[in-house]
Amino acid sequence: MKIEILGTGCAKCKTLYDNTKKAIEECGKNAEVVKIEDIPTIMKYGVMSTPALVIDGQVRFSGKVASVAEIMGFLQ
Repeated sequence: MKIEILGTGCAKCKTLYDNTKKAIEECGKNAEVVKIEDIPTIMKYGVMSTPALVIDGQVRFSGKVASVAEIMGFLQ
């Protein structure tokens, strides 16, 4: 599983990254987590509001920081 955190490096993006790592750990999943801060790459996903969470190439949400529980729901 590949998870990408899209964002420019703001505090919300960092929080989403941390929450994602915690959710993976709590679910016992094996996943690669990558931060994408390059604006042209972010735009290729059609994301206009960051932070955003992408799982296996599919944008799951954007424009908010999801809780650990919300992210775990996407990982199930």
